[in-house]
Amino acid sequence: MYDIVILTEERYENPKKIDWYIQQVLTEDQILKSALEKKGLRVIRKNWADKKFDWSKTKYAIFRTTWDYFDKFDEFFKWIDSIKNKCELINSFDLIKWNIDKFYLKEMQKQGINIAKTLFINQTQNISLKKLFEKTNWKEAVIKPAISGAARHTYRINRMNLIQYEAIFQKLISNECMLFQEFLNNILNDGEISLIMINGKYTHAVKKNAKYGDFRVQDDHGGKVTEYTATQKEIDFAKKCLTTIPFNQILYARVDIVKDNNNQLSLSEIELIEPELWFRNYPQAADILAHEITKLTFSK
Repeated sequence: MYDIVILTEERYENPKKIDWYIQQVLTEDQILKSALEKKGLRVIRKNWADKKFDWSKTKYAIFRTTWDYFDKFDEFFKWIDSIKNKCELINSFDLIKWNIDKFYLKEMQKQGINIAKTLFINQTQNISLKKLFEKTNWKEAVIKPAISGAARHTYRINRMNLIQYEAIFQKLISNECMLFQEFLNNILNDGEISLIMINGKYTHAVKKNAKYGDFRVQDDHGGKVTEYTATQKEIDFAKKCLTTIPFNQILYARVDIVKDNNNQLSLSEIELIEPELWFRNYPQAADILAHEITKLTFSK
């Protein structure tokens, strides 16, 4: 019997070849594993899709490096549904279901959270990129699926190049909901700030900048990640974002912030499922998370 399973994916469970990226994954998971074990918890690290593992043999499962789920949505949700009554999920099943679809940004906007100007486009909606530009009068925009990760099918478009993306947009919208967002120019110079929040409290932050000629800030797209000290204004904004989420007990979150085209803080995303938390920059955050998990495990 285990107290907690750290969830990863097949590529990262027992990799035969380790490059810089996989090493980061292994380091992150090991930091958390060690922090949990220091608390006296019995911990194992497992591929979420392992069909042989008995999920009733653990009290909790925490989502960490399950970064293949957005390529296997159907399988992933069937798996969650099959285990949700066998062990408790961190974060919870309800939080995951709410957070996985970026239409949550629409709900948060209604609660007073500033986001990039966005049109939320339903699946099979009859609309073209040309009509979207005519409707908004934006100079540039970004299109992305409502359910996605790692910048999957995320494109920067404008009136001059939109014809290059019309076919892929129509193919995407025939199968899934999409977001059409005004392009935020500050992403190119100021990048994106990620604040890590453990049980609602700020622990540390990073700044992510895209490589030259790109706008995607993720390091797997060549972006650069540096340590960053968040301002009080940014921390307050992140805390405000958390208060609008319609669920309690958010054990960990990453709040991604970009300045909008009026130079105001805006929410890019709030990651509650399997966000990279950069424990390697601030291992104390893993200790704090382990402490919060320990309170859960020993309170029942």
